[in-house]
Amino acid sequence: MGSIAFKSPRVIKAPGLPYFTPANNGGAALNPQDPSTPTLFRQLHIRDVTFKNRIMVAPMCMYSADPDPSSPAVGAPTDYHIAHLGHLATKGVGLVIIEATAVQPNGRISPNDLGLWQEGTDSEQFKGLQRVVNFAHSQGAKVGIQLAHAGRKASVVAPWLSSEGKKSSMKADESVGGWPTNVVGPSGGEEHIWAPGDVKYWPPRELNTAEVEEIVQAFARSANLAVQAGVDLIEIHGAHGYLLNQFLSPVTNRRTDKYGGSFENRVRFLQEVCTATRAAIPDGMPLFLRISATEWLEEQAVAAEVGSWDMPSSIKLAKLLPEFGVDLLDVSSGGNHKDQKLQPHTNYQIDLAGELRKEIRKAGQKTLVGAVGLITEAEPARQIVQGADEAEATEEILSGQEPKADAVLMARQFLREPEWVFTAAKKLGVPVSAPYQFARAIL
Repeated sequence: MGSIAFKSPRVIKAPGLPYFTPANNGGAALNPQDPSTPTLFRQLHIRDVTFKNRIMVAPMCMYSADPDPSSPAVGAPTDYHIAHLGHLATKGVGLVIIEATAVQPNGRISPNDLGLWQEGTDSEQFKGLQRVVNFAHSQGAKVGIQLAHAGRKASVVAPWLSSEGKKSSMKADESVGGWPTNVVGPSGGEEHIWAPGDVKYWPPRELNTAEVEEIVQAFARSANLAVQAGVDLIEIHGAHGYLLNQFLSPVTNRRTDKYGGSFENRVRFLQEVCTATRAAIPDGMPLFLRISATEWLEEQAVAAEVGSWDMPSSIKLAKLLPEFGVDLLDVSSGGNHKDQKLQPHTNYQIDLAGELRKEIRKAGQKTLVGAVGLITEAEPARQIVQGADEAEATEEILSGQEPKADAVLMARQFLREPEWVFTAAKKLGVPVSAPYQFARAIL
């Protein structure tokens, strides 16, 4: 009697890996075109990339890279990042965005942050990134990377290393891999320390015009490396008081060259970064931009003289994004000044996203919008994007249920509940696929 080989035609080895794992695609709706399938679990198409659902992992700094400036592995993703981000990829998300990754060594928030400034595809930074991307792809998730420069908020230690995590010093000096004399910003001096009167951050020096132009090219170079490593999209970090946000705000940008003064000049750096990045990546690759829609300084004394970055500013910027090559606006807020006044509640940033999306559509533009902030439950997440699918949009708008965003991004909720996608699918009654290894526990 001959032997029989049992082989399931469904189980296919994931390509591009030196070890075996099935090619998984958890979290995809089994009936995406069914009218009962909520938009949250419908596909999202941006340029040449298709996301299986509209649930995205927002970037989260892990402060877990090698800080030694003499090490070839400085700033490189490690096995920790594969375990952290790869686990989320196995749990059904449509997109994982890798944490803020600096385009220059002094652009890191802390010495333990990720970077992508080393030239060539044989660097440890490149190889570490590629390993993360390859594993996430094997699980059916798309992968983005957030390129960033921390500006005046750079050279601090990981938050858990500051004394009791409170307002004591967070400065990282040379003894722990910091760069106290090379913290930079649009404007310099003691008055431009991130927290004046505190001891948490270093005083920045003002970037000269040539240095600003070099940072533009650094974003483009890092984007090109990320493309070669296999990422599916680039996100530019223009929020939370980091360098691009610092240039946008009249509170932190007191320059007198072409990058300071008027709205047009303050936006110039961001425009050049976006257009240079767009030129460095394939035409079919999406480009995201994260902004702080408001600094929450509208009624504060610090903004009385020069104004601040607020919602009217963001609306004006949003309407420029098609010419910048940006496909999706990731809407956050705050982080640029200690006097910000905000009272976080469930919809405080969702409403900002909704207002921006409405203004973008009124202008006849199609830039997509991502909502982020305090999204924790399935039903509110469903409501945020319901009707954003073009096939449903007319019906939803006529019913008075215009969506507030086209996708939801979550961060800390995935730290609390990595299986959120599968939990949400059950609560919303959506049949979805599961990784082969997890199916017996999920389905």
